[in-house]
Amino acid sequence: MITLQNVTFSYNRRKKIFSDLSLTLKAGHIHGLLGCNGIGKSTLLHLICGLLTPDAGDISVDSFQPRQRLPRMFSNLLFVPEEITLPDIPFQRFATLTGAFYPGYSSSTFTSHCSALQIDASLRPRRMSMGERKKAYIAFALACNADILLLDEPTNGLDIPSKTTLRRLLAAYADEKRTILISTHQVREVENLIDNIIILDEQGLALAATTEELTRSLTFGSLSPAAKAIYCESSLTGEEGIAVNTTDTESRLDLELLFAAVSRDRTAIPAILNANHNRHE
Repeated sequence: MITLQNVTFSYNRRKKIFSDLSLTLKAGHIHGLLGCNGIGKSTLLHLICGLLTPDAGDISVDSFQPRQRLPRMFSNLLFVPEEITLPDIPFQRFATLTGAFYPGYSSSTFTSHCSALQIDASLRPRRMSMGERKKAYIAFALACNADILLLDEPTNGLDIPSKTTLRRLLAAYADEKRTILISTHQVREVENLIDNIIILDEQGLALAATTEELTRSLTFGSLSPAAKAIYCESSLTGEEGIAVNTTDTESRLDLELLFAAVSRDRTAIPAILNANHNRHE
């Protein structure tokens, strides 16, 4: 589990990224981190894995403090950045050398994932494309079997078959012990995987809710004239949007509509979720 309590962080006096941010990411979920460019998604991942230190507040990763940079924490945490920089040695050798720092590393799993992602691990990074380097590093990260997995824009640079394979591998990787956090703009690519949604905006945490909470309280898609619309936009087939769920029939979550609605009004959907939660208590 990952917890942030009253975290404040800024790069300089003029650019404060977070102010008094509190958030809990429980194990057993694939969390989706959404937000506009420059809002702090990558910064949040860097804070969680100890690459940055908060100006104030506390961060806990399975009872460890990232700022202490203890080997015991890092042996159970993997961060896959958006851009991969690797030493210029055959990737198989990199995996063997680096995998020694992770008690759960499995060379056979790495080989299997490379095959699934169609990666030649004998190549050096300079002979790989950006997408191939990312696929190789993802294969390695999943083979380490860490309980904390942080992914920053994991589908960027991947071709369509690789995105499909990545979704399958992540679905198999997830279990009740693991905390997976995916920061992405490509919400359609991971929409069916994510079961907890975090949306950041300029004021901080705009929304934190599970897929179950959202689909129980709201409907997504085509809107009827009688629908209690919260957000709507025109499409080729008519009006689409989000409305209050008055039938107890769950619809398929649409993350693009959700993000657009929260970006327009950060209070409407949390208010509905809170009201619905209070009714069921």
